Amino acid sequence: MHAGVVVFPGSNCDRDLAVAFERAGAQVSMVWHKESELPQGLDIIGIPGGFSFGDYLRCGAIAAQSPICRAVVDHANRGGFVIGVCNGFQILCETGLLPGILMRNAGLKFVCKTVELTVASANCVFTSGYRKGQIVRYPVAHHDGNYTADANLISRLNGEDRVAFRYGDNPNGSSDDIAGVLSQNRRVLGVMPHPERAVDLAHGGDNGSSLFKALASVLENA
Repeated sequence: MHAGVVVFPGSNCDRDLAVAFERAGAQVSMVWHKESELPQGLDIIGIPGGFSFGDYLRCGAIAAQSPICRAVVDHANRGGFVIGVCNGFQILCETGLLPGILMRNAGLKFVCKTVELTVASANCVFTSGYRKGQIVRYPVAHHDGNYTADANLISRLNGEDRVAFRYGDNPNGSSDDIAGVLSQNRRVLGVMPHPERAVDLAHGGDNGSSLFKALASVLENA
């Protein structure tokens, strides 16, 4: 598996994401946001967490206009795999690759803790290492993690089995407790909690390892 990790000014989880991919056996290429083309042969693109461009305007709005994001959108539209974590989730929504938007937390405070998530769908490459209904623990660290969508969109996401993860104890007010969503073709995942920070028992847990191992297993055999 060859993974590309996009780096923006203000990214602070890019190395964490690269390490998580590497631990699953991937070759990783770091890609600066001003590049207009992706490295050849990428199986998956990772958009990391952080505070791209200082989170000015809406979170992720400026990053979504970076040259590399046009290549990311083209990659996704060709059926390529993409995962966006935290700020990466925000960026994917701003590019239009995922529906909905991430707003200020309902409590208007930064939330930083480990949370319990329910695997709402195991029917995609990202969650195929889990079983539906399984409880996993990932850290969260965000101020704008409130996934907001109207009733029609929520109904469509549920009807199409596109909710990947739900919060057990919703820390930010997200609609329908949604913590992660999938694109219509199920090859793009946006998730607000950090699976890449949950790949080492020494750091408090390794529940995120299953996500990256499942990706490697499927993509290496594709």
